[in-house]
Amino acid sequence: MSGLTGRVALVTGASQGIGRACALALAAEGATVALAARNEAKLAEVQAEIAASGGHAESFPLDIANEDSIRSTAKAVLDRLGTVAILVNNAGITRDGLSMRMKRADWDDVLATNLTGAFLLTQSLLSAMLKNRWGRIINITSVVGRTGQAGQVNYAASKAGVIGMTRSLAREVASRGITVNAVAPGYIETPMTAVLNEVQRTGMMSSIPLGRPGTDTEIAHAVAFLASEGASYITGHVLDVNGGMYMGG
Repeated sequence: MSGLTGRVALVTGASQGIGRACALALAAEGATVALAARNEAKLAEVQAEIAASGGHAESFPLDIANEDSIRSTAKAVLDRLGTVAILVNNAGITRDGLSMRMKRADWDDVLATNLTGAFLLTQSLLSAMLKNRWGRIINITSVVGRTGQAGQVNYAASKAGVIGMTRSLAREVASRGITVNAVAPGYIETPMTAVLNEVQRTGMMSSIPLGRPGTDTEIAHAVAFLASEGASYITGHVLDVNGGMYMGG
């Protein structure tokens, strides 16, 4: 992969899990990384980890479900770092439950965080990419956005929406040198999946041809590739990183 030296990358949900791994991977490629999440203490830990490895990162508090927070954080990043060339929309939540009993707030919260928040942050940073005629927008979706999942109608809808947003935006900005792609993780061992019980975990394993869960680092490698010059002719694509769990087109 080509280096990302001189590029500024913003990663949401960077305090743990996939977001943290993406931040570390992009920093290792030479990018200056803007770390964004609600947990400022954990952000500081990731920032120190990147610095200890010889990289550079800055931390920014962000509530991706709050439009004012999104706008102010985008402005703060641009003011402090000058531009954003790479955006990784990773922050997300789950509020699982069967459709018949799902509360409206659980639907709204998941859509607001996983889909609307990603859109609003992208919108806030597009001008900088358009001005520079170079950009990489990488949205983290999910295998359930492809397949659906019982008990996750809100989460699956939000992640399917991310795929539609990715492909539509890719068509809008391609002429300005900006690519827009998505990475769709399968079952990845993260704090979000740690709540699964043994029955759920066993059932999940049986559906994965490679026979093991993925790691956040494996997702980060895919993100770093899509951010690189090596992926300059790829746009509007959903890269499945799921051990064979889903093999659709």
